[in-house]
Amino acid sequence: MKCEISMCVQHLQAHLTTPVLLQTHLLTEPMALCGNTKCSQHGKLLEYYCLDDMTCVCVSCAIEDQHRLHNMKTFSTAHKELLEKLKAEQLILQEKTDDENVSLEKWEKSEREKLGRCSVRLIEAVTKLRDISLTSVQSSVSARMVSLKTSKSSMEAAQKEKDTFSFLQMYSQVHQDVEKAKAVDLSKGLEPGSHRDKLVEEMRQNGEKMVKQASQFWGSLLTLVDPEHHQELVPTGSDLIFEPQSLGPGMLLSTDNRKVFHNSWLGQCCATLLICSTKTASSFQRWVVSLSEESDWTIGLCDKKCAKNLKDGAVYGLCWEDKQLSSL
Repeated sequence: MKCEISMCVQHLQAHLTTPVLLQTHLLTEPMALCGNTKCSQHGKLLEYYCLDDMTCVCVSCAIEDQHRLHNMKTFSTAHKELLEKLKAEQLILQEKTDDENVSLEKWEKSEREKLGRCSVRLIEAVTKLRDISLTSVQSSVSARMVSLKTSKSSMEAAQKEKDTFSFLQMYSQVHQDVEKAKAVDLSKGLEPGSHRDKLVEEMRQNGEKMVKQASQFWGSLLTLVDPEHHQELVPTGSDLIFEPQSLGPGMLLSTDNRKVFHNSWLGQCCATLLICSTKTASSFQRWVVSLSEESDWTIGLCDKKCAKNLKDGAVYGLCWEDKQLSSL
């Protein structure tokens, strides 16, 4: 019998001194009233803890219902085991939080420095492109402004000249200055010529660098927020190399195994190469491969076993053939 009643010291004495009660009544430590102590399904006292479902159950649940094949423990045993588990997990978490590599201060400093480097390079590229443009156009506009000032001085001098003969003699030059000034258009860019062509080419090159820096900065932000799906935007290291499986005539591999060359004058050239890393591979991989549109190529993923003959297994990738791009 289980009384299931909390007793004061006076009423508890009978359970402690009467032999019959000592043999038939089960005494437990008093529990705080933090919930229902009976099974809602069977109406029996909750005596066991199911570690699989993490819930308290009665004896009927433990031997008859859905918990009968689960890992069941008495309350005291479950309490002890779960307490030990919590302590172990606490130590693991404590090690993670104590590790200076994951401290909030060091993490913030590292990420700020990383993003700072990207943003500085981007700002430098933008500033350089801006300065080149403004300086060159400013010099051209300044030269055109001279024509306006010259025409203004010429007209003022002609209007002040009272002598008819002198006025007529100077009028030809004044007319030229005025016509030259009328042709000035301050909204136009540089005058056509080799200087402008050279500057445009320089701006294009710097513009490409700026776009690249912007792309890297954007990629760094995306990787910070969602690294699992944006690892492809992280700059690659120098550890990726080509591992040749077959090199046909006319195909050459650079000494660092990072470039492939072919001699088109030898006719059709072919090669099969694997991309591999000289370092321990991480969970995410990013490959950047530059491929020519002048040659046919196939790139993708396949099993190593069928690398030498792509027809031996499944291949997932892209194929460039006869100037057409298709998926495999």
